[in-house]
Amino acid sequence: MNLLEIKNLRKTYHDKNGEILALDDISFNLKQGEFVAIVGPSGCGKSTILSILSSLENKSSGTVKFNIDNPKIGYMLQNDALFDNRTILDNTLLGLEINKTLNEENKARAIKLLDMYGLKDFKNKYPKNLSGGMRQRVALIRTLAISPDILLLDEPFSALDYQTRLAVSDDVFKIIKKEKKSAIMVTHDLSEAISMADRIIVLSKRPALIKNIYEINLPNKSTPIENRKLEGFSKYYDLIWKDLDIHV
Repeated sequence: MNLLEIKNLRKTYHDKNGEILALDDISFNLKQGEFVAIVGPSGCGKSTILSILSSLENKSSGTVKFNIDNPKIGYMLQNDALFDNRTILDNTLLGLEINKTLNEENKARAIKLLDMYGLKDFKNKYPKNLSGGMRQRVALIRTLAISPDILLLDEPFSALDYQTRLAVSDDVFKIIKKEKKSAIMVTHDLSEAISMADRIIVLSKRPALIKNIYEINLPNKSTPIENRKLEGFSKYYDLIWKDLDIHV
């Protein structure tokens, strides 16, 4: 089942010099339980797609169709955006407070998520007591606490050092799969995209067009760290790198 269908999406910005076309004729779908990654050159409009899907920006034309009633969208940003003066539990409950859906049942679910994913002993501590990787885990759990139908991940690991990034991408992937969530992730990291995604959408430079869509069919896929070792991984990397056509 297609959870989301995007057809002929177009985004134009206006400034004093005229129109700037950012996205042109973008069409793809997201299936139930699927993990899709979007890659492309810097500034091509990857994050703009997420902003439109989350209603932070309006599209100029095209259609965005959710095949469920009242879809809930969870948006995980590059920065964990935790509030230093709130405990980890209170940070986790923030989305529920904003949505005015905080009740005992939802609070108990948020606590259960913290307990399940290694943060049981940190619920009453503050963000300054956590490592960068743990903070990102809290940010994901805060997003999951609202029970989203679709997760949007905008460069969610870019603020982390390389080793932490690998470990946290493994954690986040496992949590998303265990919670059976559908996700769209924007990333500059091809290895990250190939190791995590079921499909990868490759965008051109601005104005962004879809250059290619790759089904990632690696044998015996498991976790992102292990997937990087699989036969065929380097083939996908080379193909997508050529598609990006980046000149340094």
